[in-house]
Amino acid sequence: CATSSLCCIFLDPLPMQGPELGFQADDIEAPETEQESKQEILENKDVVVQRVHVDGLGRTKEDLLTYEIADVFQAKNLIDVMRRSHEARQKLLRLGIFRKVEVVIDTSRGEDALPNGLDVTFEVTELRRMTGSYNTMVGNNEGSMVLGLKLPNTFGRAEKLTFQFSYGTKETSYGLSFFKPQPGHFERNISLNMYKVTGQFPWSSLRETDRGISAEMSFPVWKTNQTLKWEGVWRELGCLARTASFAIREESGHSLKSSLSHAMVIDTRNSSILPKKGGLLKIHQELAGYTGGDASFLKEDFEIQLNKTLFWDSVLSASLWGGLLLPIGDKQTSIADRFYLGGPTSIRGFSMYSMGPQSEGDYLGGEAYWAGGLHLYTPLPFRPGKGGFGDLFRTHFFLNAGNLCNLNYGEGPQAHLKKLAECIRWSYGLGIVLRLGNIARLELNYCIPMGVQSGDRLDRLY
Repeated sequence: CATSSLCCIFLDPLPMQGPELGFQADDIEAPETEQESKQEILENKDVVVQRVHVDGLGRTKEDLLTYEIADVFQAKNLIDVMRRSHEARQKLLRLGIFRKVEVVIDTSRGEDALPNGLDVTFEVTELRRMTGSYNTMVGNNEGSMVLGLKLPNTFGRAEKLTFQFSYGTKETSYGLSFFKPQPGHFERNISLNMYKVTGQFPWSSLRETDRGISAEMSFPVWKTNQTLKWEGVWRELGCLARTASFAIREESGHSLKSSLSHAMVIDTRNSSILPKKGGLLKIHQELAGYTGGDASFLKEDFEIQLNKTLFWDSVLSASLWGGLLLPIGDKQTSIADRFYLGGPTSIRGFSMYSMGPQSEGDYLGGEAYWAGGLHLYTPLPFRPGKGGFGDLFRTHFFLNAGNLCNLNYGEGPQAHLKKLAECIRWSYGLGIVLRLGNIARLELNYCIPMGVQSGDRLDRLY
């Protein structure tokens, strides 16, 4: 600190290595006895945060930041000031409008300065008014160019306007979204979206183009995160190949879906990629048809995951999924709304979404399903590269099971459960998992599928 203060503390940018307490001898001009007295007051006695400054603001409105830094004034001692300042810094970074935030804690100066008074200064660097990205993607026998534009802090209160355009060798897609949080409560936010997305599903010989708009509102309730959403989408279904089955051709055409949905999430995991502890509960329901459109159904699905650290740095993970699709009225459900099983994200050993009801080799999805998994993650044998690159790899042992079917809703719940319990597909195997930061993970597994039914496609190696 280039001032003549007796105490000047910098909180380094994340990740923090702990508070740096100390005094700079070159800056001290007061007598030694006064220094020791001041130091004792700051470290061992109560302090008062007299002022909080935010330096470096341009287009950001000051009233937005008042909510994020208000807790700093409640601090009672130096350690509490540092803790609350660090928490306020994290809140400012979470807004997504600053490239860098630094914190300086200094003794108060001026005529109204108290002997135990402190000034806290947040030095911020705002993001540019517009940022962009450009990249190419290759996969699924398709290459595409992706262009993204983002306008952070659009109106000065942490709003965000995002546009993404993808031009591929087969299809072109785009999306425009607007995000606005509630000042002081970032978890409470609304978002508006407009998009066109095209997907190709070779396991069903189907191509789907969605053009839609949606509005979402997210907010926390107790320990849960809640999301309410309305979506209106114009769906165009077509055959991906001339060999498409008659059932797929019947599904082809245009439809309009207008739906209301609700999602509740409780997530206590320490990581969403390879968690070592904690759990996840996700419940989702969707009601279509009451706000317009020609699709009418009630859709319920859930996901449960539990993780437990065992001996030798191994982790046991258990998961369970399930879902039910109930048509409303006499009209059958659409292939675009049904559930699918199979592949590395559900039941390993089976090809991607290649289980359950099918017609002439095209998979039609099901109206009810369940799936579960038991996984054991352990370090590599003999721990090569321990403490470095080797810790990114884990040995993976797994057991998966599940079933997918259509239901006759006149038979009753007992008949439904019996049908879901018949002809269960399951698999087991082992492999290696590579964690790519907190973004994604790669798996190489050898699978042994069991309970294979007629028409199921297998894929033993992922």
